[in-house]
Amino acid sequence: MDDVSKVLKRHTYLRRASTSLIYAILVSIAVNFFWTPGHIYSSGVTGFAQLLTTISSRAFPFTISTGLGLFILNIPLFWLAWRAIGHQFTFFTIMTVFLSSFMIELLKPVPLTHDPIICAIFGGAVNGFGTGLALKNDISTGGLDILGIVIRQRTGRSIGTINIMFNTLIVLAAGFAYGWPFAFYSTLSLLVNARVMDMTYTKQQRMQVMIITNRPNTVIDSVQNHLRRGITIVHNAEGAYKHDSKTILFTVISAYEMNELEEALLESDPKAFASISDSVKILGRFYEPKP
Repeated sequence: MDDVSKVLKRHTYLRRASTSLIYAILVSIAVNFFWTPGHIYSSGVTGFAQLLTTISSRAFPFTISTGLGLFILNIPLFWLAWRAIGHQFTFFTIMTVFLSSFMIELLKPVPLTHDPIICAIFGGAVNGFGTGLALKNDISTGGLDILGIVIRQRTGRSIGTINIMFNTLIVLAAGFAYGWPFAFYSTLSLLVNARVMDMTYTKQQRMQVMIITNRPNTVIDSVQNHLRRGITIVHNAEGAYKHDSKTILFTVISAYEMNELEEALLESDPKAFASISDSVKILGRFYEPKP
């Protein structure tokens, strides 16, 4: 059993390391092939690193490159992650940020096009896919991800306001640096980035599930063997067609767990009826695996 655990752990480490490299390549393509040629700023710490590059190139005799700035700005967040989240999480975060910084420095800007709309859309899409892929594989890309996890763990709240304020600063900086049309182009890139990231990373998407079955105990055991989710039972329901006895089960899952739910239902009661609703707002505790 120990050998199996070691193999699984090694596989997990290899998967995360590979994902870190893929993300690093994608973010470097977004920065060097689209955002830099189009004068578009990214969101979060990457956008702040781009801003540092612009300011230093204009105000100082030296230029802080985007890759170097990205790593430097993440150093205090590495310390926060080490103290508040976990050592393994921090190790892979450092790896991801280092590879991203290295690849941004390695791939010099290639102006495929200077059209700011194209650069905004494709840069946002490439980076959004990379970020979503990283999060899907339990990899943090650093920056505000770390702050968000810490605040959510300690207060149960998101950092939506902080994200909005930070990205507003980035957008305004784009306007001052390159002209106000580029502030709108950067906003467009942020929206595309967020949309593609949500399409790729589905763990944060909540779904309410209603299951109607006449084998409730079997279904509950199967679902809870596949998923770590609580289930609420409503007894004494009645089918209107045959007037047979039914039980209604309610639970909430993430979209990421949909396949596991389908497997659990097929194993326990192939005739069960399940209704699934998107966009559920959760009030109260919803279990999320630790990073």
